[in-house]
Amino acid sequence: MIQINHNTFIDENELSFTASRSSGPGGQHVNKVSTKVTLSFDVLLSPSLTDDQKHLIMERLSGRITKEGVLQISAQDSRSQHKNKTEVINRFVEILASALYVRKKRRKMFIPMSVKIKRLENKRRRGLIKTNRKRVQY
Repeated sequence: MIQINHNTFIDENELSFTASRSSGPGGQHVNKVSTKVTLSFDVLLSPSLTDDQKHLIMERLSGRITKEGVLQISAQDSRSQHKNKTEVINRFVEILASALYVRKKRRKMFIPMSVKIKRLENKRRRGLIKTNRKRVQY
Protein backbone atom coordinates (compact mmCIF):
# COMPACT_ATOMS: atom_id res chain seq x y z
CA MET A 1 0.00 0.00 0.00
CA ILE A 2 1.24 3.46 -0.92
CA GLN A 3 0.17 6.29 1.38
CA ILE A 4 -0.82 9.48 -0.44
CA ASN A 5 -2.07 11.51 2.54
CA HIS A 6 -3.32 10.73 6.03
CA ASN A 7 -6.51 9.00 4.82
CA THR A 8 -5.78 7.92 1.22
CA PHE A 9 -3.95 4.70 0.39
CA ILE A 10 -3.45 3.15 -3.05
CA ASP A 11 -2.69 -0.51 -3.58
CA GLU A 12 0.52 -1.20 -5.51
CA ASN A 13 -1.39 -3.60 -7.77
CA GLU A 14 -3.21 -0.62 -9.31
CA LEU A 15 0.06 0.75 -10.67
CA SER A 16 1.65 -0.59 -13.82
CA PHE A 17 5.24 0.05 -14.84
CA THR A 18 6.85 -0.09 -18.27
CA ALA A 19 10.53 0.24 -19.03
CA SER A 20 11.94 1.77 -22.21
CA ARG A 21 15.15 3.26 -23.49
CA SER A 22 16.09 6.66 -22.12
CA SER A 23 16.68 9.61 -24.42
CA GLY A 24 19.74 11.80 -24.53
CA PRO A 25 23.48 11.13 -24.53
CA GLY A 26 25.05 8.11 -22.90
CA GLY A 27 26.71 6.03 -25.56
CA GLN A 28 26.31 2.28 -25.77
CA HIS A 29 24.74 1.95 -22.32
CA VAL A 30 21.70 4.01 -23.34
CA ASN A 31 21.35 2.11 -26.60
CA LYS A 32 21.31 -1.30 -24.90
CA VAL A 33 19.50 -0.91 -21.57
CA SER A 34 15.90 0.08 -20.84
CA THR A 35 16.24 2.34 -17.81
CA LYS A 36 13.40 4.82 -18.33
CA VAL A 37 10.41 3.85 -16.18
CA THR A 38 6.84 4.98 -16.92
CA LEU A 39 4.15 4.61 -14.27
CA SER A 40 0.51 4.26 -15.38
CA PHE A 41 -2.39 4.68 -12.98
CA ASP A 42 -6.01 4.38 -14.08
CA VAL A 43 -7.78 7.10 -12.12
CA LEU A 44 -11.31 6.28 -13.24
CA LEU A 45 -11.13 2.54 -12.43
CA SER A 46 -9.30 2.88 -9.11
CA PRO A 47 -11.23 1.28 -6.22
CA SER A 48 -9.03 3.11 -3.67
CA LEU A 49 -10.34 6.56 -4.56
CA THR A 50 -13.77 8.04 -3.88
CA ASP A 51 -15.78 9.70 -6.63
CA ASP A 52 -14.99 13.15 -5.23
CA GLN A 53 -11.27 12.38 -5.21
CA LYS A 54 -11.44 11.08 -8.79
CA HIS A 55 -13.20 14.26 -9.88
CA LEU A 56 -10.58 16.43 -8.13
CA ILE A 57 -7.71 14.53 -9.75
CA MET A 58 -9.30 14.65 -13.20
CA GLU A 59 -9.86 18.39 -12.86
CA ARG A 60 -6.49 19.39 -11.40
CA LEU A 61 -4.30 17.02 -13.40
CA SER A 62 -6.12 17.29 -16.72
CA GLY A 63 -2.85 18.04 -18.56
CA ARG A 64 -1.22 14.84 -17.33
CA ILE A 65 -4.15 12.46 -17.80
CA THR A 66 -5.02 10.78 -21.10
CA LYS A 67 -8.52 10.71 -22.60
CA GLU A 68 -9.03 7.23 -21.15
CA GLY A 69 -8.37 8.54 -17.61
CA VAL A 70 -4.86 7.14 -17.19
CA LEU A 71 -2.25 9.18 -15.31
CA GLN A 72 1.24 8.62 -16.73
CA ILE A 73 4.47 9.72 -15.05
CA SER A 74 7.98 8.85 -16.21
CA ALA A 75 11.50 9.09 -14.80
CA GLN A 76 14.79 8.70 -16.64
CA ASP A 77 17.24 10.66 -14.49
CA SER A 78 19.28 7.72 -13.29
CA ARG A 79 21.11 4.96 -15.18
CA SER A 80 19.49 2.43 -12.87
CA GLN A 81 15.99 1.14 -13.58
CA HIS A 82 15.43 0.50 -9.86
CA LYS A 83 16.31 4.10 -8.90
CA ASN A 84 14.04 5.43 -11.65
CA LYS A 85 11.21 3.24 -10.35
CA THR A 86 11.52 4.61 -6.81
CA GLU A 87 11.79 8.14 -8.23
CA VAL A 88 8.61 7.75 -10.30
CA ILE A 89 6.72 6.39 -7.26
CA ASN A 90 7.85 9.41 -5.19
CA ARG A 91 6.72 11.78 -7.95
CA PHE A 92 3.38 9.95 -8.14
CA VAL A 93 2.80 10.40 -4.39
CA GLU A 94 3.72 14.12 -4.56
CA ILE A 95 1.51 14.80 -7.57
CA LEU A 96 -1.53 13.00 -6.13
CA ALA A 97 -1.06 14.57 -2.69
CA SER A 98 -0.98 18.06 -4.20
CA ALA A 99 -4.03 17.30 -6.38
CA LEU A 100 -6.03 15.99 -3.41
CA TYR A 101 -5.08 18.86 -1.08
CA VAL A 102 -8.20 20.77 -0.07
CA ARG A 103 -7.53 24.45 0.40
CA LYS A 104 -9.16 26.34 3.25
CA LYS A 105 -11.87 28.78 2.31
CA ARG A 106 -10.89 32.39 2.77
CA ARG A 107 -12.86 34.23 5.41
CA LYS A 108 -13.45 37.92 4.95
CA MET A 109 -11.96 39.80 7.87
CA PHE A 110 -13.88 42.49 9.78
CA ILE A 111 -11.85 45.69 10.10
CA PRO A 112 -12.94 47.83 13.04
CA MET A 113 -13.84 51.48 12.43
CA SER A 114 -11.14 52.66 14.88
CA VAL A 115 -8.44 51.00 12.76
CA LYS A 116 -9.78 52.67 9.60
CA ILE A 117 -9.85 56.10 11.30
CA LYS A 118 -6.32 55.64 12.66
CA ARG A 119 -5.00 54.70 9.20
CA LEU A 120 -6.63 57.74 7.57
CA GLU A 121 -5.30 60.02 10.34
CA ASN A 122 -1.75 58.71 9.79
CA LYS A 123 -2.11 59.31 6.05
CA ARG A 124 -3.29 62.90 6.69
CA ARG A 125 -0.39 63.58 9.08
CA ARG A 126 2.14 62.17 6.61
CA GLY A 127 0.65 64.36 3.86
CA LEU A 128 1.01 67.48 6.06
CA ILE A 129 4.67 66.68 6.68
CA LYS A 130 5.28 66.41 2.96
CA THR A 131 3.43 69.64 2.13
CA ASN A 132 5.54 71.50 4.73
CA ARG A 133 8.70 70.46 2.86
CA LYS A 134 7.66 72.34 -0.26
CA ARG A 135 8.99 75.75 -1.17
CA VAL A 136 6.88 78.58 0.20
CA GLN A 137 5.14 80.77 -2.42
CA TYR A 138 4.84 84.47 -1.54
